[in-house]
Parts: sequence; structure tokens; C-alpha cells
Amino acid sequence: MAKRKTKFICQECGYESTKWMGRCPGCQEWNTLVEEMEATPTSKRRSFVTSGDGVRSKPESITKIERREESRVSTHINELNRVLGGGIVPGSLVLVGGDPGIGKSTLLLQVSSTLAKNKGRVLYISGEESVKQTKLRADRLGVAEDELFVLAETDVQLIESVIEEVNPTLVVIDSIQTVHMEDVTSAPGSVSQVRECTSAFMRIAKTKGIAIFLVGHVTKQGAIAGPRILEHMVDTVLYFEGERHHTYRILRAVKNRFGSTNEIGIFEMKESGLTEVLNPSEIFLEERSAGAAGSAVVASMEGTRTVLVEIQSLISPTSFGNPRRMATGIDHNRISLLMAVLEKRVGLMMQNHDAYVKVAGGVRLDEPSIDLAIAVAIASSFRDVPTEPSDVIIGEVGLTGEVRRVSRIEQRVMEAAKLGFTRVILPSKCLDGWTVPDGIQVVGVGTVSEALDIAIGGKTRGKPTFEL
Repeated sequence: MAKRKTKFICQECGYESTKWMGRCPGCQEWNTLVEEMEATPTSKRRSFVTSGDGVRSKPESITKIERREESRVSTHINELNRVLGGGIVPGSLVLVGGDPGIGKSTLLLQVSSTLAKNKGRVLYISGEESVKQTKLRADRLGVAEDELFVLAETDVQLIESVIEEVNPTLVVIDSIQTVHMEDVTSAPGSVSQVRECTSAFMRIAKTKGIAIFLVGHVTKQGAIAGPRILEHMVDTVLYFEGERHHTYRILRAVKNRFGSTNEIGIFEMKESGLTEVLNPSEIFLEERSAGAAGSAVVASMEGTRTVLVEIQSLISPTSFGNPRRMATGIDHNRISLLMAVLEKRVGLMMQNHDAYVKVAGGVRLDEPSIDLAIAVAIASSFRDVPTEPSDVIIGEVGLTGEVRRVSRIEQRVMEAAKLGFTRVILPSKCLDGWTVPDGIQVVGVGTVSEALDIAIGGKTRGKPTFEL
């Protein structure tokens, strides 16, 4: 019998090598190359077909292709529908990632229950738990539906035959790192297994019109484990975020072929499972201390939703040669940039001070409109002067100290008015073209110095102190 050939494959990026190396040349990670058997030449990969009868698809002119509007399947969980873009698209492949114990399996079991309750057939496949263990978790969540079928299996070929037999509208695979194909000689969870198994599930979803949810483990860096191609193959990538020691969870869409990206859904973990948070702004602001220095409220856009969150800052003299810059929920480099603008354009000498900035509530903010609120919070803590509790601050800050225009300003101001805020500090370029809601005052500013004058009574550029 001929000797089976082996190769070394990086478990992070999929780089292949004929010999072992300590450091992967592709992703520069250490100790990630694992020896795997090469696939036999007789193994064939199944291709896509137009239907289940095995007829191979043919190229068509794009002008002759009939476009059919496929109705989405509602999950009956409004926050999840929002993140998915309105519901589950039949034939879609959705990847759900998150830290261990964050609630991925709980959420998907609840979704399976609501679909089965509303005349849908769901197949829940667990590769990590037995059927009895899944039943225990279902009893705790109050899940008991006749149309919800549970299977403990890891062989993809057997899973495909069960899908043929049950013919469900939704399939949940928990998790993609535990299933395997017999034709692939590497261990479950390896690059080859994850790639081939995902390809098999993608073929099932597209040819049979069945929506499939895949649960993905994450690495210690927070990325989904396995090859990066996994996220490119699926239609939607959802990240479940939050601290295990806190009750609130954030479901974020980072890729969605059928809806907008960066949509978020807010959930609260309770004994009976995950419940929706319909007004997240009120939750994020409920513990805010009035009259505290270093606090500012910003209206941030997360997809199509406006969320009001509190940005907190603590500036204190450093006892070391190099001051520390720490950020939670915000990019660390953005803090350094805004502090440099405050030093150069406003005259706040903070080169000998440590800076700690965080977003209260555990949400992560990335959009540019939070710049001005961060700058005001930093200046407020540096001078130990509190901001007005009824102010909302919006604006992007440029390197020359100007406050730049932001999008959807009317929607942000309306959300602030709904929650009882009475004044909004925003870019002066955003004052025209919309109607100000009743009961709220809008103040336009052109520079960071003007914003500090209004928010905490600061002087203009070049003055190192403030007059109060």
C-alpha cells in the first residue's frame, strides 16, 4: 500500500507547508502548524445544482433571470429581526460567534422554539451536548414544541440524510468546530474540516432553500476560530458580545448580504433566558451620576438605531515617566488623537497625566460622531468641572480643532428629546434642513474651543485654564 502523504496546515490562516515551522509565514503566529493527511485523489467535491434532482445549472443572461421576492421568516424576536435585516432569509447561511457562556446556544434554542411554535419545523443539531442535556436546558427556558427536533450528531453525511428526512425550515448546527466529514482526514475543528463542512452546509442551504445557523467558537483575541474564509463563505456574521458577569448582551451584525451591517440588538440574560431590551438608551443612562466631572452623553448611530450612551473619562497626574492611555469601548488611538488636539488647539497640557476613557454599559462605539463628546469628557475631568446633565454632545473633531458635520442629525436629536434632554451641542453645519423638536435647544459649534465654552465654560484657543 502506498504511503499516505502529509502536510502541515496553519490553524489560523490555512497556510500549507510540506514541513513543520514554528512560526507561520502567512499570519506570523507561533505554533499553529498542524500535521494533516492529504486528501485522496478519488475524493470528489459536490458542486451546486439548481434543485434537488441533480440537474447541473447553466449560465443565463442576467436580463432573462426572473427575480422573485422571497418573504423573510420572522423569528418573532424583534431585536434579532432587526439585526438580520427583517427576518430569516430562506436558504441563507448565518454564522453566530461569541465568547463561551455568553448565550449563543440559549438564543438559538429560543429562536428554534418561537419558529416551531409558529408552524415552522426546526432541526437543532448539537455536537457538544447529548439529547438529554439539551432537554434540560430547554426545560429551564420553557421550550417544549412538537415541531422542534433535536439530534446529537457530528457526522456531516448523517446530518444531511436527517435533513432530507425531516425537511425543516431552519437548521441549527452547534457548533461548526465539532462536526466533521469522513473524507477529510484531519481532526474536527481543523482548517480543512471547518472549510469542507461549511461548504457542505452552504450547498444544502442554497439547493434546498433551508436557512442554517452555525455556531462558531472564538479565539482568545475575539475572532471566530478557524480559517478566515469561514466568514467569507457565509451570508451573515453575527457576534454576541457582552461580559459574562453582566446581564446585558449585544448582538451585532458585522456582515449581512441581506441587510445593513453594524446593526445591534440588545438582550438581557435572565433565569428564563434572553429577553429583549426595547429601549437600550434608557438602560445605558439609568445609573448616570448627575453633576459628575468627566461625563458626557452622546447620540450614536448603530445601524439604523440611535443609542444614547454615557462616555466617562478620568484624567489624573501620572507617577511614571510615560503617561498611560487606556480605553474601553473606544479605539485606543482615537483617545491619543483627541488629547493631542486638545493640547495643541485648546491649550490643555495633559502630557503628564494618565487618561482613562470608557463607554458605560459595555457597548463599543466606532463612528466619528462621538469625538466631540470624548473631548468634552476629557476636558471636564482634567479641570474637574462637571458638564450639564441635560446636554447631549454630537460631532466629529478634525485635527485642526474644527467640528465637522455628522449624518442623521434629526434622528439623533429626536431620540435625545424623547429621553428628556433639553440641549444638544452639535456641528453648526448641521443646523439647516430639518425641524427642531419641541422642548429641546440646539447649539451649533464650529470648533472644539466653542464646544468647551458652552459645555463647561472654557476659554478659547491658546489658554491653558478655564474661567467658570
